[in-house]
Amino acid sequence: MDAPVIELQRAGKVFVSSDGAKTTALDGIDLAIGRHEFVALIGPSGCGKSTLLRLVAGLLPVTSGQVSIYRQPVTEPRDEIGIVFQRPTLLPWLSVLDNVAFPVKLKTGRVDAGTRERARELVRMVGLAEFEDRLPEELSGGMQQRVGIARSLLHDPDILLMDEPFSALDALTRDEMSLELLRILRDSPKTVVFVTHSIPEALLLADKIVVMQSRPGRVREVIAVPFPRPRSLDTLMDPRFNRMANDIRAQVFTRRTGT
Repeated sequence: MDAPVIELQRAGKVFVSSDGAKTTALDGIDLAIGRHEFVALIGPSGCGKSTLLRLVAGLLPVTSGQVSIYRQPVTEPRDEIGIVFQRPTLLPWLSVLDNVAFPVKLKTGRVDAGTRERARELVRMVGLAEFEDRLPEELSGGMQQRVGIARSLLHDPDILLMDEPFSALDALTRDEMSLELLRILRDSPKTVVFVTHSIPEALLLADKIVVMQSRPGRVREVIAVPFPRPRSLDTLMDPRFNRMANDIRAQVFTRRTGT
């Protein structure tokens, strides 16, 4: 078996408030994620899903244990990681194309012809070629999130971390964006860690689902998703899909309430 791309070994995170009070957000997380594997994190609010993502991203240090990427401890943000947040945080005065190219301008102070062409290719990939000169306010929420995804892919990262990227969208747009993400990853495979509160979304997208418990956040179960790829709207109509979603929902609810 190949070595995991991402590995958490007894990883924990404790936050200390200004008055010295301690809150254990994560405790004893063991998790291994393989190359080009899509892993969804689900669980109740406050279970540490987003904190876990930030540990992997190098945006937060671990308090205990270790987080590794390619067997190297994570101590700071790394170039092989792209991040997509809940909201795309686009710069309102820049065009779609310039927003996608912005990370390079921020890092180097300039955007060369090669970077601009790469940004243009990504805008085409996410289906926004005719909107590359538009400002963010001229786009729908789903279109803005596509721009955010394109921007995260600018430096062709090996790993994509996504923190509830579709949560602000309506149900139909959310399904559309999930299918769009599957298409993008088919054309440009990545190792993905995806935080969501939506069990159907996790089942549609992921190879495995990590179910977490709260107070403190721990991994309770890792569930392999049995549906073959490529997936489509037909996957959502599979009777097994709804049964599995209901089973996972019951498990999460039972663990949350302690019944």
